[in-house]
Amino acid sequence: MSEVENKQAEQLSFDDVIALCQSDMQAVDLVIHQRLSSDVALVNQLSHYIVNSGGKRLRPLIAILSAKVFAYQGDMHYLMAAIIEFIHTATLLHDDVVDESDLRRGNETANALFGNAASVLVGDFLYSRAFEMMVDVDDMRVMKILATTTNVIAEGEVMQLMNVHDAEISEEKYLEVIYCKTARLFEAATQLGAILCNRSDEEERAMATYGRHLGTAFQLIDDVMDYSSSSDAMGKNVGDDLAEGKPTLPLIYAMTQGTSEQASSIKAAIEKGGYEHIDEVQLIIQQTGALEYAEAMAQEQAQLAIDSLSCLPDSEDKMLLESIARLSVYRNH
Repeated sequence: MSEVENKQAEQLSFDDVIALCQSDMQAVDLVIHQRLSSDVALVNQLSHYIVNSGGKRLRPLIAILSAKVFAYQGDMHYLMAAIIEFIHTATLLHDDVVDESDLRRGNETANALFGNAASVLVGDFLYSRAFEMMVDVDDMRVMKILATTTNVIAEGEVMQLMNVHDAEISEEKYLEVIYCKTARLFEAATQLGAILCNRSDEEERAMATYGRHLGTAFQLIDDVMDYSSSSDAMGKNVGDDLAEGKPTLPLIYAMTQGTSEQASSIKAAIEKGGYEHIDEVQLIIQQTGALEYAEAMAQEQAQLAIDSLSCLPDSEDKMLLESIARLSVYRNH
């Protein structure tokens, strides 16, 4: 019995998953560092800082596993995983500037250290380098999916910006924003593995569906942690979403389920922003069961991700993808 199968009875931890994929992730990291190289010193300094700042590399990991689950034998999946990570890193650089964030993953943000202008321009460098790398894959479908995905992410960021301080956003609209700005890149990461392996339309849809539901679950838990974790656990400031005036799912649910007075308090906090009302809002969230609601939705999304893999034959890599989906809702950072 394999190491994965031996551990399946007790749930694998994310560290277990990373350890089992260590050689593949080292190959991805090699590609990342080779392709980060630039003749411009500041580009090297800032891009290496953000890429090496302690992220879980979850998106490139699922890109790798989505190819390995079909027994892929080449090495192009390492390049595609690196492309996914570059796109993700570029969005982080731009997000932190837009949100005026000073803390991410427990470290100072790049914009806090290097300034907004440098962060935006190096984010642009990472986007353009990712598109250079797409050409090396030499597959028009891959390029089309990644180009469309990048555009959708940008649209999602603009949608989120438009929703800032808007307490009237619906749950449906918020889930659309989650799909565009977060889940779409997960979806592309897993769909590309099936495309690289020339799999059937059914298998390609299954992998895309897995990524979409996984990304949604992951973001919903991020929403929950903004009101339930400590700054040390999250690596960012508690209540950042509220301070930035972002109406995330716990707030939306609490407004619909609370009393008119509670709804008015949350609405005022969203419209004003800042940390002044964080204690009051956290209490209302607890009283209305908003975190439990968001967690339940995340668990449902994680199960949908697992269910989407049912058409694939059992394998170690399939079990790792299933474990990642379960772990996405049981984490504190």
